[in-house]
Amino acid sequence: MAITVPLPRTPPDGSLVRWYEHELGWATVAGPPVQLVTGLRFDVLELPAEAGRGVLRRMGPATGPVALLGRRMRLLVATGSAEELPGLLDWLEWGGISLDLAVLGADGRMTAPLPPGRDGSGAPDAAVWLRAPAPGREVESSLPALRSAPWGDAGAPCLVRLVAAAAAECHRVRLLSARARRPAAQQLPPQRFASS
Repeated sequence: MAITVPLPRTPPDGSLVRWYEHELGWATVAGPPVQLVTGLRFDVLELPAEAGRGVLRRMGPATGPVALLGRRMRLLVATGSAEELPGLLDWLEWGGISLDLAVLGADGRMTAPLPPGRDGSGAPDAAVWLRAPAPGREVESSLPALRSAPWGDAGAPCLVRLVAAAAAECHRVRLLSARARRPAAQQLPPQRFASS
């Protein structure tokens, strides 16, 4: 009597890696969790989710792919944007202001969201796509870029507009959260001045 042994199961991360590497051509690092390598095909602009929602309202579809991981939103931008961010913030007169705005560029890692249409892991803070990249299409040409840069496509969304919106929304969120933490203003009695 021959006993058949089932074939080994493909690890769940295997199909995720295949989707990113074969469908999109993006480099991955095996997990768990699977991570996407930044700085090769895209960079990432990362900001608080509340500020990110404001950016999405301002910019509409001109943001390219967008992912959410917990309380942080990640907007994919053209490769090389990470190096441009400090200069752009200075040029836009946001330099030196604490914005809670970060960028992932060369040698960075981003947790890979599940591809659209796949069941989630059930984890409340699992990475998800809000605007997923489209397989079979050159994703990089749709990423926000500097129009004057040699890699910037004239039809791509403008990186300067995106950074300006992100900085303004990060600042707005910071001011609102500081105001919410401040104790209620105490009523002061009216002051009387003596006339001479």
